[in-house]
Amino acid sequence: MKIKKILNNNAVVVNDHEEEKIVMGSGIAFQKRKNDIIDPSLIEKVFIMGDPDQYGHLQEMLRTLPEEEIAVSEQIISYAERELDVAFNEHIHIALTDHLSFALERIAKGTLIQNTLLDEIRILYPREFQIGQHAKSIIRETLQVDIPEDEVGYIAMHIHTAWKNAGAHGTDGEMAAMIRDIAEGVEQAAGIMLKRGSANYERLVTQLENILQSDETGKLLNELNPEIVRIAKERYARAYLQAKEVGDQVEEDYGYTFIDSQLVFIAMEIGRICTRSMEGNIL
Repeated sequence: MKIKKILNNNAVVVNDHEEEKIVMGSGIAFQKRKNDIIDPSLIEKVFIMGDPDQYGHLQEMLRTLPEEEIAVSEQIISYAERELDVAFNEHIHIALTDHLSFALERIAKGTLIQNTLLDEIRILYPREFQIGQHAKSIIRETLQVDIPEDEVGYIAMHIHTAWKNAGAHGTDGEMAAMIRDIAEGVEQAAGIMLKRGSANYERLVTQLENILQSDETGKLLNELNPEIVRIAKERYARAYLQAKEVGDQVEEDYGYTFIDSQLVFIAMEIGRICTRSMEGNIL
């Protein structure tokens, strides 16, 4: 591989058999110049031009952002790939590095942005959130910056999106927002605000995720028998009407329509929270 352009000490653009690539590796451009041959043993990552815009953005980012920030981002991505046993596509290298650089700039200025989905991300994506926690440690040790938990949640979402794009199944950011709004609707119907981070709130969010899960064809994975639905609608009549109100709001906000089986599940959650509240078991 012959160097076409040096982006920074750890990244170069090369010509490889008439194909242009971005090659990264620690110190790969050290004491190198254009047209020099790079040492193959130093290569850690190779990016081939797919989307010209993204490829150009990646080049510009590697050329202009601080090398230590890029190195930290790459360290986080490599850790995530090992933990999840997956190879992400090149977009994560752009998205996470861009986000991290902007977040560090905001933190330096004292401008913090609240992650309104933090509790839901922690519950729905535990593996990604653990990676975000590890990223927090890497950033603290390498850059001497202590990022807040809100940023841990944002990193977790970037990892989740990359994992999903690499073939893993799961919900995305909009689904997490929808689950949060359904949970708030359930709380309002029950007249109880659950403590975020509590076992009761975690159970509610997990149950709502289960209600929404479907296979590749769109068929729900958890659907009640029609007879059970009929009986439950009678037994939980008031809660079922409240669940329908929640469902109507979700349809208006997200364009998602619940079937009777899902509304019964939601009604049962409303009933469960009301019952546990009367027993003094809700925190």
